[in-house]
This record gives sequence, structure tokens and C-alpha cells, in this order.
Amino acid sequence: MLALILAGCGGQVSVVKNTPPAEKPVVKDATREELLEKFNATAGLINSLNATVELKPIAGSKYSGIIEEYHEVKAFLLAERPANIRVIGQAPVIGTTVFDMAADSQEFRVSIPSKNKFLVGLVTLERAGSKPIENLRPQHLLDALLWPEIRKQETVLFEEFNDEAARYYVLTVLRGGYQTEILRKIWFDRSVLEVARLQTFGPRGILLSDIRFSNWQSVDAAKTAPGAPAPSPNQQFPRSIRIERPHDDYRLDLQIAKITLNEDIPLDRFKLEQPSGSDLVRVGESPEEKHEEKQPSQGAKPQGAKQ
Repeated sequence: MLALILAGCGGQVSVVKNTPPAEKPVVKDATREELLEKFNATAGLINSLNATVELKPIAGSKYSGIIEEYHEVKAFLLAERPANIRVIGQAPVIGTTVFDMAADSQEFRVSIPSKNKFLVGLVTLERAGSKPIENLRPQHLLDALLWPEIRKQETVLFEEFNDEAARYYVLTVLRGGYQTEILRKIWFDRSVLEVARLQTFGPRGILLSDIRFSNWQSVDAAKTAPGAPAPSPNQQFPRSIRIERPHDDYRLDLQIAKITLNEDIPLDRFKLEQPSGSDLVRVGESPEEKHEEKQPSQGAKPQGAKQ
């Protein structure tokens, strides 16, 4: 009987599997305007942050053929608009400073005590280090934590995107000028309508950064950012952030253990002076111009960030 049935159906059997309601992904609907408003509200409410995080940098990629994993580092992070950031990384348990980084709108500064080096360079500098991990810049973290709002004059495209893992809304922000190019792509996870991914692009469509966000949790804001609407009692912030810089050939995983938003941070906590006795390295200069200067042992000690 089974043979006759299969012969009559051309040898094909169709099986219909019903997915239990509990296993079906739940998605929420939103319009382009609602997502624009939500993104700008989230970005505009945050003027500064003070956080304790676990950092795990991984340098190298499948393209270079080298994967280098570095130990996790406990870091104290301060960030404030428009462009100030300070990150102090310490070795677990013993608390020895592994690095101390700072940046503003013009310059980045990095102190590496184990190598007795103090690196200084322009924030616009791209891919200067001979090793991928040397391309880590404090402003890369700033871009992942404090987002610029989408301006009204910017052109924004709206689309849906589905894969096996999730369903998304995507806002594509375009850069105008002589030739229109992609500036940013903002991915919203439709199960929660929170930002799941933020991609930024340079000229000619170069992917500068690919940042993924997850584990959004409520966090208390110390106060409202200047000019921003009153914060929601359930203000959300991602506790897990992955930063990928494909052209810098490194990845950085952040796990936020503690965070406070919008507290007043004195400007001197962002200052990073060259430690006494360290070698000054000006990153990005030509071989003819590049040189090292040793800071005299006497003089003021570097001013660390208050924890």
C-alpha cells in the first residue's frame, strides 16, 4: 500500500511540522519615524558615562592568518561628549596598570608602563601600528558608547532584514556631497526594538567599525543630559558590546559590570600626562620625523583618573 501511494505521488512525501507557539520568534512592528525617534532619544539622553568593564582584545583575523588572544583586563572608563574619553586597564587580581589611554577631539595619548612607552598621535590616524593590537584607539570605544544623533537633513533608508537567528529593521544613513555614500547602518532587533548592531563607513564604502550590542538592562541616570528630554525610569543600556575594526585587524569585547550615566566629570580626569622616565613616541610620523623623547625622571607624576 505504501509503495502504491509513493508511486502515485511521484515518490515524494511532504511533511508539515507545526512550530509550538512558545518557540516562534516574537517580533514587534515599528515605522521609520518611530525608530528614528527611538534612536535619537537613546543617543540624546546620554551625555557622559562612568563604567567598570571587562575588556578582552583579540587581534588578527582569518585574512591575516594570525589570531592572537590577549588576557581579559579590568578597565575603568570615563566618557563625555563631545569627544573626551579615558580608559585605565589593570591586570586582574594584582591591579597593575596595563595601559592608560585618553583622547579628545584632536589627539590620543596612550601610556604602556610595561614597555615604558608613551604614544601620542592624531585621532584621525588610521592603521599606523605594525601589530594589529597597536591600532587600538580610545576614540574607537567612544564611538561605540556615545552615538551621534541622526540629523533631520540626513537621508535615511528603511528596510527589513531576516535571517535564521532573528528579524531586524535597518536604518541606513547616507552621506551627501558630490557622490552619495553610506555613512551608517543601524540595526534594530525586532524582538525588543533595541539597537543590535551599528556599522560605520568611510569614503568609498569602507567598513570602519562593526559594533554589536546585547543584554540591554535598565540603568539609572544621574541627571538628564543638557537639552535632552527627561529620562525614562527604565533607561536601557547594553551590558555586552563587541567592537570589530576590520581594517585595523582587531576585535574588542566589553562586558559592563557597573555603569552610571550623566554624572558631572571634571575635565582634569581626562588629562593624561607623560609619566616620568618614559619614552615619548609620536605615532604616524614619517621615519625621518619619528623620534623618541625620554621624559625626565623629575617633575609631576601622571594624573590618574579618579575611580
